[in-house]
Amino acid sequence: MVHKKLMQARIKLQNTSLKKSGHNKFAGYSYFELGDFLPTINNIFNDLGLCGVISFDIEKATLTITDTDDGTQVQITSPMAEANLKGCHPIQNLGAVETYTRRYLWVTALEIVEHDALDSSAPVDKPSISNARFSKAVDAIKAGKYTTDKLRSDFALTNEQEELLVEALSA
Repeated sequence: MVHKKLMQARIKLQNTSLKKSGHNKFAGYSYFELGDFLPTINNIFNDLGLCGVISFDIEKATLTITDTDDGTQVQITSPMAEANLKGCHPIQNLGAVETYTRRYLWVTALEIVEHDALDSSAPVDKPSISNARFSKAVDAIKAGKYTTDKLRSDFALTNEQEELLVEALSA
């Protein structure tokens, strides 16, 4: 019976108006945070006689959805990953991993539709670099204080600057 109730929960959820409160400023898109949908899911699950519990182990996270009337269950799993957020303690990185994983498990279980950030995010335009700053960057590369990879990833070089860079480094 759990599958039937889960399908009913999906339909009820899709008929609500969820609002995305998360915003990725770097890539310019909005996304669902747990607080955007979990309270609604909990109410729907309570009404239908379902209960969702998430557990974590070293290799995977599992969302177990149980029909509270007959005890049948369905499990949604996801492999565990690491987070390495700058300036954070290991426990904060663990918290980030668990929060993201919880969100993805619920999104998967309830078939919550949101855009695919990897496929739909527009490429981020790189700024240009002035010729004076470019010359300083080339000097820094020659001195071993900067790299060509970093220069190219940070700035949109003109064809002329690319040619000058190749010439300067081959001299």
